[in-house]
Amino acid sequence: MVYIDKEDLDELEFPQLLAEISPFAYSPKTREKILQLRPMEIDEAELSLKKTSEYLSSFESSNAIPFDEYEDIESELKLMLIENYRLENSAFIKIKSITEQIGRLQKFFPTMPETFPTLLEEISVLEFRKEIIDKVDKVFNRFGEVKSEASPTLKGLRTEIQHAKKAIQENFNRALTTYGQSDFLDDIRETIIDDQRVLAVKSGFKKRVAGRTLGISKTGSITYIQPDSVVKHYFKLRENEEEEKKEIDKVLRNLTAELAEFQPQLWRYQIYIFDLDLTRAKAKFGEQVNGILPKINRHKTLKLKDAFHPLLWLRNKVENKTIHPQTLALTEHNRIICISGPNAGGKSITLKTVGLLQLMIQSGILVPVHPKSEMFFFEKIMTDIGDNQSIENHLSTYSSRLKKMSGIIREADANTLLLIDEFGTGSDPELGGALAESFMEFFYDKKSFAIITTHYTNIKLVIEQLPNAQNAAMLFNEETLEPMYKLEVGQAGSSFTFEVAEKNKIPRFIIHSAKKKVEHDIVNLDKTIVKLQQEKYEVEKLKTDLAERKESVEDKRDNLQKLNDQLQQKLFNFQKLYEEEHRKLQFGNKIEAFIDSYVKGKSRKDVVKDFVKILEQEKFRKIGADKDETKRLQVVKRKITQQLKKEEVIEKITETNEKLEEKRKTDRAVWMKIGQRVRITGSTSVGTIEKISRNKVIVNYGTFKTTIDSEELERI
Repeated sequence: MVYIDKEDLDELEFPQLLAEISPFAYSPKTREKILQLRPMEIDEAELSLKKTSEYLSSFESSNAIPFDEYEDIESELKLMLIENYRLENSAFIKIKSITEQIGRLQKFFPTMPETFPTLLEEISVLEFRKEIIDKVDKVFNRFGEVKSEASPTLKGLRTEIQHAKKAIQENFNRALTTYGQSDFLDDIRETIIDDQRVLAVKSGFKKRVAGRTLGISKTGSITYIQPDSVVKHYFKLRENEEEEKKEIDKVLRNLTAELAEFQPQLWRYQIYIFDLDLTRAKAKFGEQVNGILPKINRHKTLKLKDAFHPLLWLRNKVENKTIHPQTLALTEHNRIICISGPNAGGKSITLKTVGLLQLMIQSGILVPVHPKSEMFFFEKIMTDIGDNQSIENHLSTYSSRLKKMSGIIREADANTLLLIDEFGTGSDPELGGALAESFMEFFYDKKSFAIITTHYTNIKLVIEQLPNAQNAAMLFNEETLEPMYKLEVGQAGSSFTFEVAEKNKIPRFIIHSAKKKVEHDIVNLDKTIVKLQQEKYEVEKLKTDLAERKESVEDKRDNLQKLNDQLQQKLFNFQKLYEEEHRKLQFGNKIEAFIDSYVKGKSRKDVVKDFVKILEQEKFRKIGADKDETKRLQVVKRKITQQLKKEEVIEKITETNEKLEEKRKTDRAVWMKIGQRVRITGSTSVGTIEKISRNKVIVNYGTFKTTIDSEELERI
């Protein structure tokens, strides 16, 4: 269970971050849901992060997801279940629109399963019902009006309405012409009253015009009359229009009842669309701040590389200012980082950056970090950043901070991230420092993770002695005393108290006086710590460089050894070749000598005798070489024979196993019958076979039944 107090969320500016994401949502309800986002369990958050990351990838390519603005149907889904209820025309169009959205998405995501695996999996579980669209289209046209074809009665009524309107038009025009020629009409000739055309008759001739009087002008000089030839058609039109309204009402009530059958599917469509809207809003914000999905660890390792504060990023982007990223790591072997250095160097913003990024990732929001970053989830994130002085409760800053520290001490454990600014300040330096030191040791023993800032020298010393804690400094240019806004882990920072005071034009005699009042040893200790930490940092750096060089040298040595072995082998081969060629040359020379001696008159018998002698020598040499080769071949043969014997044994075992398995199957086919008492292999519960279907068997245990593979059963 994730627990984060509202006050801690406010200190880390989480509500302001959500207010930046909210406007990207289409629906007001989704916008409200975004404002209520809170950290969740790792599985739920990781799913949300994957969906958001996949959606974000669609902005960076031409694979635009077909998801547009929509109107939610939540209220309509509740009303449609009321018996004999009729939805408004616009409601049917909204239902059709949201169903069409689902249809388009279900067609789109399967075309790119590697790009959108999580989004595809989520849309795949929805049951797309095209009947919803068909039923709405049968009643409504593309302008959202009820079609004449929605029912035969409606079509007949609308035909009669058209005839009545035509008759009214023709008869009125005829009357207008007739009475106009008789000079009974005023100059305006006609006008509209209650959406009806009427003749503008001079009041003196009103009795000579047959029809229904609908009004008189203000002066009384004009009487507005609907001609008799129009009246009967008008009443017929009104009657048909009333019947039309009743028929439309009947058609829409029927359609409402038909769509109510799909209400469960429509609910799932609406929930899915709301969630996709939220995912899209997160992705749009991620695009704005260069958010990514880092590696999510299940073990306790957090490595932030080039991490930016998202709200500061947005503000500085508008003002065209530079923002400095931070890099740090928290692991079980390095749980606490203590940041020191002068004020206004970026210590507090580093705390807020880590805290806000942690809240974001645990709420399923992509974070602006380097892709090689890693994060894990905390159950609690507790903060003490800024001035917590309470005027209402008449508490001093120190009392207020102690009260908050009391709460942190009660809650802190191994799954907690603590972010504490100006650790231990607000009281007497010596006493407050001692109390802060005790707090620090308590949190360390609790195995809590923490990033703190402090000016206390004793805290820096304690951190240096703890194996799983590290000092860090916000770097300052020692010459200009300008902040560099860069976190350097591994060394403590000096507060540069007197140097900063001098830079801000505090008179030198006051600074000298202050230096005399401060114990000489404390000032020297602070300087010594800084110097030692700097040297330690340089030694660590040198150590790292040496380790890298050592590794490089070992690699080169291995390569040289391989090269040397290759050269030795080549040399050996050349030596053998040389000896072989030399032997052949000597043999050739001997043959050449025999030929010369024979030519010079040496007897054939002596020549043959000497030649046979050489042949015998070659024979013995050859036999010796063959013996050596034979021995080598015998060794190889012995090894091959051993290997073959092993393989033979394995083959026999496999063959035996196959025979046993075949026998088991044959036996099972004999006893596997309905009514046979059986049990699952390795279980003690006994049941009875109730039904057999291919390889599946239904076993009745009396109080319950289960379906299981037949091969997993053994008979009783």
